[in-house]
Amino acid sequence: MPPKSMCALTPRLTPRETRLVGRLRTPQQVQRFLNDLPYNDEPLPGGATLRSFRGVVKHWSAHCMEAALAAAVLLEYHRYPPLVLSLESVDHLDHVLFVYRRSRHWGSVARSRDPGLHGRRPVFRTVRDLVLSYVDTYIDLTGRIVGYAVVDLRLLGRYDWRFSTRNIWRAERLLQDSPHRPIRSSDRRIARLRRQFRAFKKQYPNRAPLYYKDQERWSEIPQGPWGPEES
Repeated sequence: MPPKSMCALTPRLTPRETRLVGRLRTPQQVQRFLNDLPYNDEPLPGGATLRSFRGVVKHWSAHCMEAALAAAVLLEYHRYPPLVLSLESVDHLDHVLFVYRRSRHWGSVARSRDPGLHGRRPVFRTVRDLVLSYVDTYIDLTGRIVGYAVVDLRLLGRYDWRFSTRNIWRAERLLQDSPHRPIRSSDRRIARLRRQFRAFKKQYPNRAPLYYKDQERWSEIPQGPWGPEES
């Protein structure tokens, strides 16, 4: 049964959405659902999108922020606050995830084109520890995490970020305008990781690396053009 705060929203669900809400009750189940969705590359002629949960279900695809918003709606019905985590990158190619707390530990649900930027199991003491688990996997030719913010989507008030059939750019602006806490990392370490990434892509131009440590803390990742692993 959804929490009392969600009862007013329940009649707005379509039959297809109702089935999803009933079937996807845990972060792990939502992660598997998102893994199976095609990634939204925002192709022309439509271009950039920011779809609500309803838009994701209609178009049956999602990019990172759309996936985070869909996870927030699905899990809000099962008593998880609609919290999203914004990872700020030096190259302005930011990443957005749904985050949750279970037994005093933090985890995440996410969708990405890179295997290391998907969800994490609820094993992190703090949000900062969770963010640090993404530092290495964020490194490519230009990316590097420099800050993070946790945002409660209920700050949007009556704005319809859950079911709108239009692009919900105000949700993106909320994240952009939220103060981000800095994350500092060693320049030498980042340079080493970037060299490793560059060498991998030279050898495997059509694959994404899967050579990271601590993968036991990751949630399931979708099938994709990953690896091979490096030592």
